[in-house]
Parts: sequence; structure tokens; C-alpha cells
Amino acid sequence: MRDEEEATDGPPDPQLHPEQSPGFGETPAGLEDIEVDRDITIGEASLEELGASDTEPVEDDAFTDLLETLTGENVVERRRAALALAERETQDPIVRALSSAATTDDDAEVRQFAVEALTKHGGELAAKTARVLTEDPNPWVRAEAVVSLDRLDRGKHEAAIEATLDDDHHAVRRNALVSLFKLRGEGALDVLVDAADDPSERVREWVAHLLGGIDHELAAETLTELADDDRSIVRETAVRAKDVDAGSFRRQFTGVLDERDRTLPGEDDLNRTPNL
Repeated sequence: MRDEEEATDGPPDPQLHPEQSPGFGETPAGLEDIEVDRDITIGEASLEELGASDTEPVEDDAFTDLLETLTGENVVERRRAALALAERETQDPIVRALSSAATTDDDAEVRQFAVEALTKHGGELAAKTARVLTEDPNPWVRAEAVVSLDRLDRGKHEAAIEATLDDDHHAVRRNALVSLFKLRGEGALDVLVDAADDPSERVREWVAHLLGGIDHELAAETLTELADDDRSIVRETAVRAKDVDAGSFRRQFTGVLDERDRTLPGEDDLNRTPNL
């Protein structure tokens, strides 16, 4: 059984625990009484698009065939090819093709999947590509670029990661904060305190989560302020963070991010919801 007090890199979303969900135990009179505590986007996708991350149909394809597919007309097949190339032996044609797809494809998910795959191959071209993509027009591609820089070498790319703290999308800012905390530990106090008034509840939630790993009077004061936030998920996270052992938290919150399946575009271990 998972220890609810244990700090982890990728804790499950509170909505997986009904008793922790906003509105649990309440009986609203109508829709107007329901507080929407998350930014929610409802999109449309075909079954083919939803299956783009399933690489089983192409697992036996030669890498040369995947390279051809990566430049083809079918966007779903391009996405699948990009992900499949992540599992092939690193070769210069694969690395160059993934870099090209990540920076030139007109589909944001192809770019995102391509830089994810490229990161698994590593190398300077992967780093250069990720740095370029921190300025991609699509926020989830930028968020993935921060994850890539973190995985490749967060220390070497510290300046590039820190520069994304000014991004206009919450996922990018959140990823940068998590990466900098993993790198600096208690030295991330200043950037976390600065982000405590971020306009996004997702960022403030992560700030509260990460401040639990810093044993400092300013961290405690900031958590007290966040415990009075106007969003319940931020308040609850801040209250729990105040009871966490900071040293134990930091020891658990280190290392390369785990490789896990995704369920939504742009989602990654850095993007997951904290739940102390």
C-alpha cells in the first residue's frame, strides 16, 4: 500500500481518491453552485488518434520504414513512428530525423513525441533541439522540451530551464520549478517563493508541494500563506506539506524521472498533480 505521507515524483491525481476530490460530501443545489477547481479542456479525437501512442503495429518495422513514415502525410502514423523510433538502436539517421521532425513538423504532437524520443537517444543534437523547442508555439511542446533538458542533464541546462520560468503557460513553469528543485534542493527556495503567487493554481499547488522539502522559516511562512489560498487544492496541499519531513522529502525527490506511459498530450512525470 502506498504511504500517503511519502513524497514521490509522480503521485496520483487526487481525483483518483474520491474522498479528496473537490466537492466530496457536498450536495449542490444546481450547476451554478459547483466550483470548478481545474482548467479543463474537452477535445475531440478519433479512435485512430487516440491509438497513436500504441507502437505495437509498427514494432517489427525496419527503422528505415519508420523514417519514411515520419515524413509521410498521415499525422497519426507520424506520431506513432516518432515514438517507435525511441526504442531503436541509436543511429545518426534516426537522431537527425527525430530532430528534424521535432523542429519542423506542423503537428504539435509529432514535435512533442519526436523530442521525447530524441531525448532517449541523448547527445548534443537532442539538447540543441530541446533548447530550440523551449520557444515552440505550442505550450505542451515547450513543456516537453523542459522535461527533455531535465533528463539529458538538468545541471548543464540549468540556465535554459530557469529561463522558462517566465513562460506564459502553467505546465512549462511548473516543469521548470520541479526540475530546479530536483537540482538545487533547498537552494530552490527563492524561485519557489517567487512562484507562490503564480496565477495558475497548478503552479501554486506544486510550489506548496515542493516547499515541503525545504526546512526554512521563509518556506514555512509561504506555506502558511498558501494554506489560505482561494483554491482548495492549493490549501490542502500546503497544509499537508507543513507536516512533511523535509530531509526525507528531498532524498526521495531526486534522480532521473521515471519512464511512464502518458494519457494526455503534454503530460509527464513533471506534469503530474502533487498529493502528499
